[in-house]
Amino acid sequence: MSSRPLLVVFAKRPEPGRVKTRMCPPFTPEQAAAFYGCLLQDVLDAMAEAAPPLGIGLRVALHPPEAVAEPGVPIPASFGRVEQRGVDLSARMQHAIDQAAMDGFGPILIRGSDSPALDGDTLAAALEALGQADVVLCPDMDGGYNLVGVRRPAPGLFAHEMSTGSVLQDTMARGEALGLRCSVLPSGFDIDTADDLRTLRHTADAMRLCSRTVAFLDRHGLWPPEPDPANAR
Repeated sequence: MSSRPLLVVFAKRPEPGRVKTRMCPPFTPEQAAAFYGCLLQDVLDAMAEAAPPLGIGLRVALHPPEAVAEPGVPIPASFGRVEQRGVDLSARMQHAIDQAAMDGFGPILIRGSDSPALDGDTLAAALEALGQADVVLCPDMDGGYNLVGVRRPAPGLFAHEMSTGSVLQDTMARGEALGLRCSVLPSGFDIDTADDLRTLRHTADAMRLCSRTVAFLDRHGLWPPEPDPANAR
């Protein structure tokens, strides 16, 4: 099989109490799950539009594994479905890359499902960076990253604690220890807490890419209040 770039979207089944728990409160678990379902569908639709013109194949990797058969959210037909496999996020990301490489894909990009501003320009920039680098990362504002790409599998790249405030630096350090050239793209943002919705509201491109999510927040009045300027003095 000839080599072709692949984008793998990591996603969870939108289940109350299992997704976006840091948004509760002010969201209820049911609202958080519904919000995540809208966000995931927006992300998948955006990638289904952006990736094919760049020659990038598409997969969604679902957790828990049984969600592959019953994901709970419509998945565009252009996506293949695979299970997330591994004891933790590090292992699941490594497995997704190894599986994609075994299927003849490369380079391989993995992105999360809660970064609404990640668009086709970011995908194109990642592929361009991988023309010279072995690893490319798109940072979040919280010390993590919303996209990682590798030219080929790099065992050990994710052999550190994930979901921390230093995960970007830790991944880069692991890459350098493995002799890999790392490239960093301009920062984006993800939505982990209700306060992060302020960034979404003030980011026009993200608002455009997330029509379902924005409509859900409007309909249920779930936007966080803006800070009182008087308190900033």
